[in-house]
Amino acid sequence: MAKLKHGTYYHIYNRGINSARIFNQKKDFIYFLDLYKRFIPAIADTFAWALMNNHFHFLVRIKNEDEIGLLDTSMVANKQKKWETIIPENVNEKGKKPVPSRQFSHLFNTYAKWFNKTYKRTGSLFEKGFKRKEVENEHYLQHLVYYIHHNPLHHQASKSYIGYQWTSYNDFINMKSTLVDIELVIEWFDDLENFVFFHQEEHELSMIQDYLID
Repeated sequence: MAKLKHGTYYHIYNRGINSARIFNQKKDFIYFLDLYKRFIPAIADTFAWALMNNHFHFLVRIKNEDEIGLLDTSMVANKQKKWETIIPENVNEKGKKPVPSRQFSHLFNTYAKWFNKTYKRTGSLFEKGFKRKEVENEHYLQHLVYYIHHNPLHHQASKSYIGYQWTSYNDFINMKSTLVDIELVIEWFDDLENFVFFHQEEHELSMIQDYLID
């Protein structure tokens, strides 16, 4: 599978093997998001996300190489924290930069091990190799945000995209998030009012079909 390219937008997705559940209860969603915050902000900016019972969606931009700091080599001996601490460029010349695709793999592998232990299961949790679609036209980012936030309706997991807890939509409404770049996304819609209005309308998604995965 091709490596994630720096400075590039991606729609990233994966589902449980054989479409099995990957989230059983609230603590699973919370733990997955905690791991995401631990592994991904160092190598990517996040603009929208949705977690469903058996799959997830993220819209991200992989950072340019000069935006990615170095791993703190003092943490390398402690494998549990090896990928947690990122320090600014040139602070430690012997440090190594995290590789974007590996960071996502660390996220998924760490969660799968925890999930298997928690629910006393064995074997793969996710389909092999997380899926990604490179977004070559930034004009479609609005529609991708819309699509991800409406995923609960698309899969009939909720009667309202507003009431569903496990997407980034309400982060924008509350203008508070530790995960998504709220200000930049709102700029794509001009302002919060237009962001809300855009989500309330029905949109033809055929224009972004090449960027969708399911």
